[in-house]
Amino acid sequence: MDFARADALNQAIRLLSLRHRARAAELLAPLGLHPGQEALLLELARTGPMIQAELSEALGVERPSVTLMVRKLEAAGHLRRSPAPDDQRATVVELTGKGEALAERVKELWCALAEETVAGLPDETVADLPALLGVLTNNVDTKRPRRRENAQRGRR
Repeated sequence: MDFARADALNQAIRLLSLRHRARAAELLAPLGLHPGQEALLLELARTGPMIQAELSEALGVERPSVTLMVRKLEAAGHLRRSPAPDDQRATVVELTGKGEALAERVKELWCALAEETVAGLPDETVADLPALLGVLTNNVDTKRPRRRENAQRGRR
C-alpha cells in the first residue's frame, strides 16, 4: 500500500475513533458517566455479576482502570461489590437496581449513537460493519500474535 492510501485510511480510522468517543462523552455526560463506564455497565447487564478481574479482561481494559470505574460507579449507587464465594481475594461486581435502570438508559443512548454514526449508509453495509470492524480490530490487537510473525516462525 502506498503512503497516500495508508495515510488516508489511518487518518479516517483515527478521526472516527476520536469523534465517536467525543460524541459518546456528550451523550453520557447528562447521565453522570464518562466514556468507558457505559461499557462496564453494559457488560454487567449482558452477563450478570462478574469477578472484577474477568470484567477487566472482557472489557479489554487494565485492572486499575476497572477498579477506578467500579469505585466511582459503586459510590454513585450503580454497582455493588462483594467477596467472591470461592476466593476471598477476588471481588464480584454486580449492578444494583439503580445500575440496571442506568444500563437501560445507556442502551437507548447507544442505539441513538449507532444510528447517528451509520446514517446514510445502506442497510447491507451497516449489517456488514461489525464483522468488518472486528477484523480490523483483530489485525491491530497487540495481545494476539501477528500473522506475519507467525508466518516467519513457520518458515524457520
